[in-house]
Amino acid sequence: MFLKAARLTVTLAFWGVVLSLALGLACALVRYWRVPVLRRVVGAYIELARNTPLMIQLFFLYYGLPRLGVLWEGETCAIVGMAFLGGSYMAEAIRGGLVAVSKSQIEAGMSIGLRPVQLLRHVVIPLALAVALPAITATAIFLIKETSVFSIVALPDLMYVAKDLLKEGHSSESNLMLVVSYLVIILPVSLFFGWLERRARFAGFGY
Repeated sequence: MFLKAARLTVTLAFWGVVLSLALGLACALVRYWRVPVLRRVVGAYIELARNTPLMIQLFFLYYGLPRLGVLWEGETCAIVGMAFLGGSYMAEAIRGGLVAVSKSQIEAGMSIGLRPVQLLRHVVIPLALAVALPAITATAIFLIKETSVFSIVALPDLMYVAKDLLKEGHSSESNLMLVVSYLVIILPVSLFFGWLERRARFAGFGY
């Protein structure tokens, strides 16, 4: 039961983190370039997402949207909710990295004839992501731990299984397996991002 729940948790967490990163990058670029109108929309989204709990967001997606004629499965609500919340944190982390890219590095890219898109792809974004990597790591781990509230949308994740076993009187076993399961999931992620940070430091990106 825990293995099946762990597979579901890992799948949802993976897509949630990936979409959060993509959404965060897009929002960070909008705020970095100060795109008219969109900048205000993104700012409002970030404030809304960061100041409401994931559980409330999931409750709205799963129980509120059907009243508007929009029916989503639990998995879709979980991924969208995680991406909505995580995108706001990723946006601020990446924006901090973008601001940290020095003008001299941008001017150096322009001096060798890089076009704006090439400059963004080969200079600005790699340097910004390297600087923002610790914050991105913290956000990714935070989002994985937030999967513990997915049971609110009737998903048989790790917390859901643990609650079922608790009702059957297996408190010690379920608590132990819950801790071990999250440790097995999160520890490799933490080690992987730590390796990326060391590689970025070694390469000199953003340091």
